Amino acid sequence: MAAYAVCVQDGQLLLARWVAGDGSKRWTLPGGGMDHGEDPYDTVIREADEETGYVIEPVALLGVDSLRRRYPRKLGAVADFHGLRIVYEARITGGELRHEQGGSTDLASWHALDAVAGLDRVGLVDVGLDLWRTRPDDGHLAAPS
Repeated sequence: MAAYAVCVQDGQLLLARWVAGDGSKRWTLPGGGMDHGEDPYDTVIREADEETGYVIEPVALLGVDSLRRRYPRKLGAVADFHGLRIVYEARITGGELRHEQGGSTDLASWHALDAVAGLDRVGLVDVGLDLWRTRPDDGHLAAPS
């Protein structure tokens, strides 16, 4: 379980650059995994602060994205991962932009909305923007046809 923020301000989207275990880097929404017993609302506030330096206020629940991946593990085993990602719209209420130190991201920055499609990014960025743009009543994006 994880919670993420879509922060759009002046035509720009706030993103954090995620560093994968193999060292590759891709842009993602600020946010991340919930601590045991933590409310997702509190998770997104904490994670956005850790990754960007900003204090945010979630202003709308945009939706929930369910992700399932199967991938090979050692000794021929297969991992069956299932993640739930809660996506909020949020606004900046304080703090100042800074980069995370010693975490899962290494940069935070604003990107023009029309330039996001050209970034090396994780799929969650597109999910978050689609939820933000379409605001489905049920919080669920239709499966691509």
